[in-house]
Order: sequence, then structure tokens, then C-alpha cells
Amino acid sequence: MSPPAPVASRGLCHGNTTQTERIDMGKRKTPKERADEERRYARASAASSDDEFEPFFTDPNQAIRNVAALNPNASAAVLDRFADDRFWSVRIAVAEHPSTTRETLLRLLETDPRRRGVVHHAARERLEAEGVRFDHDGGIVAE
Repeated sequence: MSPPAPVASRGLCHGNTTQTERIDMGKRKTPKERADEERRYARASAASSDDEFEPFFTDPNQAIRNVAALNPNASAAVLDRFADDRFWSVRIAVAEHPSTTRETLLRLLETDPRRRGVVHHAARERLEAEGVRFDHDGGIVAE
């Protein structure tokens, strides 16, 4: 068993609070790990059926999940599942994908104005391009 990778921390200031972030210092990928990652990238890019997308919903690599969500063959059902991803870049890929349904785009909107970030704005921009109108508070006026 190899020793754990060294970990450092740094303080991040957010307004009046400070958070500590752990930084992984020195975990290098082996050639085998890099080859596996490249294989998963290729499979995510080439997936063409809902079954072929299944392993990517839980892939530990955010970038691979992002590639899968950008795949032009992703169905509305696949995109709806990627809309629940914890990383914003995957959810933005969903918001911008032409096969994403209106229902999924509506799920990506935040009702709380304090939580509206890039995903909310990407979904709203897409909905507006499709003719949905919003009031000044972000509520839908007309579809």
C-alpha cells in the first residue's frame, strides 16, 4: 500500500468567513490510469445509446461527464440525468444542448435569487431564445 498523497490547506476568504480548502499535492496518474481516462473520454464522446451513457453518470472525472453531456447523441433522458450533476460545467452543457427539453431547462432555474449562478443564467438564456419571457424577479411571464 502506498503512502497517502501529501495534503496542504489554504484559507479562502468569503466575505466575513474563512473556509479551509484541502489541496492534493502530488497525486500523479500512472500510465495505466491515464490510458483508462483516455479510453473513457473516447467512449463518452462516441456514446450513441442511452445504455452507453450509463457509466458516465457516475464517472469520478468531471471532465469526462462533461464530454458525455456535450455528446450530440445524448437523448433528452440522458441530459435530464446529467442535469442533476454536482458540477456546474456539466449542468451548463445540459442547458446548452439542443436536445434538452423545456422541462429539464426549467429544473435548472433557481427560485432563490441569491443562488442564481451561471447554470441558472445559461438555462434562462436558452429559454428566452425559445420565446419564454421572464419578469424582473425571474418568474416566467409567458411560454
